[in-house]
Amino acid sequence: MMEQIPLFIGGVWRNTHPNESIPVVNPATEEQIGLIAKASLTDIEDAAIAAEKGFAAWKQVSALERATIMHKAANLIRERAEHIARTLTIEHGKPLAEAMGEVGATADTIDWHAEEGRRTYGRVIPSRALGVHQFTLMEPIGPVVGFAPWNFPLIQAVKKVAGALAAGCSIILKGATEAPTCAVELVKAFADAGVSPGAVNLLFGDSGQISEHLIAHPSIRKVTFTGSTPVGKKLASLAGLHMKRSTMELGGHAPVIVMDDADIATAVKISVAAKYRNAGQVCVSPTRFLVHSKVFDEFVSRFVDGARAIKVGDGLDPQVNMGPMAHRGRLKATEELVADAVSQGAKLETGGNRVGDRGYFFEPTVLTNVPVTALAMIDEPFGPIALINSFDDIDEAIKEANRLPYGLSAYAYTRSLSSANKLFNGIESGAISINHHSVALPEHPFGGVKDSGYGTEGGPGALDAFMTTKFVSLASVL
Repeated sequence: MMEQIPLFIGGVWRNTHPNESIPVVNPATEEQIGLIAKASLTDIEDAAIAAEKGFAAWKQVSALERATIMHKAANLIRERAEHIARTLTIEHGKPLAEAMGEVGATADTIDWHAEEGRRTYGRVIPSRALGVHQFTLMEPIGPVVGFAPWNFPLIQAVKKVAGALAAGCSIILKGATEAPTCAVELVKAFADAGVSPGAVNLLFGDSGQISEHLIAHPSIRKVTFTGSTPVGKKLASLAGLHMKRSTMELGGHAPVIVMDDADIATAVKISVAAKYRNAGQVCVSPTRFLVHSKVFDEFVSRFVDGARAIKVGDGLDPQVNMGPMAHRGRLKATEELVADAVSQGAKLETGGNRVGDRGYFFEPTVLTNVPVTALAMIDEPFGPIALINSFDDIDEAIKEANRLPYGLSAYAYTRSLSSANKLFNGIESGAISINHHSVALPEHPFGGVKDSGYGTEGGPGALDAFMTTKFVSLASVL
């Protein structure tokens, strides 16, 4: 058993009464491996007060000095990478190589935001009158509350923390209870690097209680959330009720359109790796494969071979390609989605079953000819399930891609520039990647449309959501 995983409020680590702890379970063994301090209402209020004080101090630190501190935090993450990644694998289940990749991306994300923070330029606006000077200033919006998801508990958390800090804001991070230690290590790196006390705070506990108290709190000026669409809609409504700006990165159900002129071997190789990464628990995971009828059989055959070649097991095993699902609820939901699809006529090409009776392991699964009425074709599967259907006309494929209210990401494979142009103009999504798989790097703007949310994280406008524009008009005194 680990010691209780603490909260971090006002620059001080804080434990709670053991009876108010949340258990942490290793999804590969189903053994309890730790306890998390559960924030009380007093802890939540203390965090809000600390964030307000932290903002007052941190916003006075120059952009250059903020960047220096953040670069130091990024280097500390790199120095501690092996420990953080191993802990992430134990708590979450993803293979160690994937965990190391997430840690590396976290450090890169901090560096990107640090540099963007040095370039929060205003503008000079030509005046209509002599002696009048007009310009804009970019100012930090104020204390932020950020909610990190459990599927990428480190990289999704750092987008919120690094964005807020680079802009000069303070932040209260609500960490994922399924994999809490990585959030502790992230906050610890910033604290050790010299961030002002109260500029970064960490809470665990009842998401409903934390969100309701903090979003309504007069000190909080900005809400940023990554998670499911139903929860996101509730938080967005609450933020709107209190006139708080918000960024919502919500669910997806990414279509993959494979044209008849595509390089099938490349499309399959990339798609199999992306589909079963993190056991399919990825909001931008390729999910609905729409394959031209001329190449459908070849694509399915190659894809099934790729799925069967994946080794499932404990993420600490270097030979493993796919670890367990993060918690029991996802395992149960995946079993139900497969059963529903098969009952409606889908063909189970491979997989479809739990692996063993210990740990939340599930076989890499491929379903073909899946009716659009199947739940997996409506709700985000968020598991190791590939749904493959055929099409004959590109307009038919685009119509299916846009059928659902989701619009986070999409993918396509074609050698035709004309087809590529029609696809990236016709598909409704926040991002589309053609002939490769590239979304959500630090330099990419990342966000969705429709029920996949609004606002973006990362990219050249990474700090816009954390800043306000102030217009200044100054007349010379005669």
